[in-house]
Amino acid sequence: MTAARPRVTLKLATSLDGRIATASGKSRWITGEAAREQSHRLRAEHDAILIGIGTARADNPSLTVRLDDFDGEQPVRVVLDTRLRLHPDSELATTAKEIPVIVFCSERAPGINASVLAAKGVTVKKIRPADGGVCPEAVLAGLAEDGVKSVFVEGGGQVAASFIKAGLVDALEWFRAPVVLGGDGVAGIGDLDMDAPGAAPRFRLQDSTDLGGDVWDRYVPVRE
Repeated sequence: MTAARPRVTLKLATSLDGRIATASGKSRWITGEAAREQSHRLRAEHDAILIGIGTARADNPSLTVRLDDFDGEQPVRVVLDTRLRLHPDSELATTAKEIPVIVFCSERAPGINASVLAAKGVTVKKIRPADGGVCPEAVLAGLAEDGVKSVFVEGGGQVAASFIKAGLVDALEWFRAPVVLGGDGVAGIGDLDMDAPGAAPRFRLQDSTDLGGDVWDRYVPVRE
């Protein structure tokens, strides 16, 4: 409320060494059933779920809350898609008239793609670019205009890095599976462009829970 933007929760589901997929891009499933159920419960607590276009294209997710006891309103689905590459036949686009989908893209994204997605029911918002993607501050401002008060950021690595670099993460929910995928796996957090460890964003552990072998750690940022 005081920052005039939605509250941002970053969720990571990784191996012990912080990887979200193997070198070939396979990611289902790193964490177990209990961790995935808890992730859906966290989804249900937020107004919107946000991913990048890489995750949208690789996984073709529905981004819905899938719980037997859930009877609330589904969160808005949000995709950061600089060049507007979301496929019109994707799960998100084809269900946009039932559950809202907002795509944030660059001001220079092709207009014809916007028209095709809009016909499917997708809301396309063109905003200023930043560091090869779309500006996270502008994304949150756009969501605030739509009445969104909380955002659940799920991936991928570059999206996670952009929100961390901008100091916009208010809570970190980290699910870690007891496996190691190695240096050739896909990192859960992209480049942060830091020169020294002292410049690294710091988080404080609030709680840690065992979920059938996986570990669920809950952090909040340490801010000056």
